[in-house]
Amino acid sequence: MRRFAALSSPPNDDGAPYVESLEQVGEEEVKDRQFVTALARGLEILRAFTPQRPMLGNQELAASTGLPKPTISRLTHTLTRLGYLTYSQRLGKYQLGTRVLALGFAALSNMGVRDVARPLMQDLADYANVPVSLGSRDRLNVVYVEHCRSTAAVTLRLDIGSRLPLGTTAMGRAILAALPEGERRYFMGHMAKREPEKWPRIEASIEKSLEEYRTHGFTLSVGDWDKDVNAVGVPFIAPDGSGLLAFNCGGPSFLLPRQRLLLDIGPRLVNLVRNVEAALQHR
Repeated sequence: MRRFAALSSPPNDDGAPYVESLEQVGEEEVKDRQFVTALARGLEILRAFTPQRPMLGNQELAASTGLPKPTISRLTHTLTRLGYLTYSQRLGKYQLGTRVLALGFAALSNMGVRDVARPLMQDLADYANVPVSLGSRDRLNVVYVEHCRSTAAVTLRLDIGSRLPLGTTAMGRAILAALPEGERRYFMGHMAKREPEKWPRIEASIEKSLEEYRTHGFTLSVGDWDKDVNAVGVPFIAPDGSGLLAFNCGGPSFLLPRQRLLLDIGPRLVNLVRNVEAALQHR
């Protein structure tokens, strides 16, 4: 099975790896004189907002980021003045502003793979009667950057921007499977620290999924993320520089039993990815 280049922490324009967490910010400030800590902290504020937590107050942001509340207050004030946050006087909370939306759409519009993949994804979604998605790693999560729904009445309530865990989803496991061993172990070590009690079960299921990838070319998540949801994932390296991405096809377990994933949907998703690769190479 193909291996991909190291892409989990790609270097920036001066060769330094990306900073993955606020814990690294202090270290970077000491060893990298060009590193702007205030900017890093401001971006962490923006990252704290999710579809599940669209509105947050300063106290919640302090708890989420670990930053002191006075620092949070200065950062939220600045981000609000710049239009990246908006403030509700009635609720005393912030939400992301339209300038963040503009940045997100600018990033998505530069991912040429989405335009090529979308019709193929929609065809598979209609055939399988479940959604097909494309995602990218964000720390220990995957984020949907494209999502095609089926016409089925029963479907998962996910969309572009949805964040799912790296270790228990087929998409996340596809990304892990495509990484070099050292990088994969690095991320698995951080997952173990995040969920120590659940980790033995998660690790065992990841190892099983890696073996399925070596055998079949795709990864599975059968009730691991949600007991009633099954999915298959395939990694993809984007020639346009978007990095290591992954496709998945997932839905209710009664529509996607394990055997259907293994014998039908998994091979079709592998073929979809190969067709996307071929189309992009000829553009």
